[in-house]
Amino acid sequence: MIWSLIKLFIIKKEREDMAVIYVALIVKGKRTYSSVPARIKPQVKQMLIDLDLEDLIDEEEK
Repeated sequence: MIWSLIKLFIIKKEREDMAVIYVALIVKGKRTYSSVPARIKPQVKQMLIDLDLEDLIDEEEK
C-alpha cells in the first residue's frame, strides 16, 4: 500500500512540474494552450488564470 501512495505522489508531482513547464512555454510563445496534453490542461489553465494571462487560453477553451 505504501508503494501505491508513493507512486501516486510521484505522478501528481510530475504533472505539476509539466504544467509549470507548459505555462512557461506558452508565455514565451513556444507553445499554445491547445497543444497542452489533456491530462494537465486544467492545471495549466488555472496557472494562466492565476497569472492574469487568460488571453493566452484559446477562445474555445475558456
